[in-house]
Amino acid sequence: MDYNTQRKQLPLPEYGRTIQQMVDYCCALEDREERTKAAHTVIAIMGNMNPHLRDVADFKHKLWDHLAIMSDFKLDIDWAYPLPNLELLSEKPEKLPYSENKFKYVHYGKFTEQILSKIHAMEDPAEKDALIVVMANHMKRSYMVWKREQISDEIIFRELIKLTHGEYEIPSDLKLGDFKDVLASQAAASNSKTVKRKTQKRRK
Repeated sequence: MDYNTQRKQLPLPEYGRTIQQMVDYCCALEDREERTKAAHTVIAIMGNMNPHLRDVADFKHKLWDHLAIMSDFKLDIDWAYPLPNLELLSEKPEKLPYSENKFKYVHYGKFTEQILSKIHAMEDPAEKDALIVVMANHMKRSYMVWKREQISDEIIFRELIKLTHGEYEIPSDLKLGDFKDVLASQAAASNSKTVKRKTQKRRK
């Protein structure tokens, strides 16, 4: 048996081995004019894999760059675009500066804590109250999405007070949404997965 794992590794696996074989065939042609025609044919086939982008100029440029990479820059033809810079292709990207700040309530997310930490600086009481209501409801929804269970308003209020360092008093008449749609959608998704698994078992 001939397995892909035993074959030569593809430079751009997303195009598949058949396209790579076409590129190799282009490189093997002796006549430069024939190579150029064959390359245009390969580009057209590569473009058909993403027909909605086929006629976009930047996309065409990308296809020619990919052809150069797949040919290991050995294809001697009349290129439609300048060849990409080999040094830039081999250059490693800079590391992303990931935040190392830890946050206590993972299910609420970092931005929730950041927003709540700035509430004390707000001068307009009405705006502060409105933001607290929005954030409390957001926290309840996030909690239910994370835990997949109903949660009482009291727990949200208690954690909200901790996140605001006790600098804000929760109004006694504040009522949060029930967000039954969250649990309903999760139950529907779970049932759908169960039905799919049972269907697959029956087919086997």
